Amino acid sequence: MTIDVARADELGEDYRHRVADVLVHGFAEDFAFFSKDTRVLADAFAPMLILERFHVALVDGEPAAVAVVTEGEQECFTPDRRALQRVLGPLHGMISYRIIRSQFMGAYSGAREGLVEIAFVTTAPQHQGKGIATVLMRRLLELPADEFVLRDIKDTNTPALRLYTKLGFTETMRRRVRFAKRAGFSAYISMSVVRAAADV
Repeated sequence: MTIDVARADELGEDYRHRVADVLVHGFAEDFAFFSKDTRVLADAFAPMLILERFHVALVDGEPAAVAVVTEGEQECFTPDRRALQRVLGPLHGMISYRIIRSQFMGAYSGAREGLVEIAFVTTAPQHQGKGIATVLMRRLLELPADEFVLRDIKDTNTPALRLYTKLGFTETMRRRVRFAKRAGFSAYISMSVVRAAADV
């Protein structure tokens, strides 16, 4: 198995929908409001991906895992209301547009130059458990930055938390969720790793 890592914009437009497909399969539960059909989700999300923010692990040339990298005020999505309405319907598309803008966009309060946020890390179902996310994360940690942050990881996501801990991340915040029983988890965990000045 050959694993390569590249930015989605380097792969080109032909990969846009394939990258979106990995993303929506990994976050199908979180994106269920928009649609429970992953094909529809991929159609909705593909046009709004800012490809240069998406880093992709490829197995034999096919996207197997993705992660988003942003710094400062950078965004990873550019939602288009009309495009979402075409895919999801007039009313549902409008509501989805507003949710994406309020929930998935906007820099958080700690954003700054030199701090890289890694988000939306996921592996395609057929490639899980093969160490692909580890390869992708190790490559991202080679980027020039003095700190890397992961936010809002569900406390039930044991494989992800184990991986991040193995890579040197430590917990910085735990945010309790309301109605934990209904949500299926009790807290969002944020983690970070600070790199020594000599390593930057």
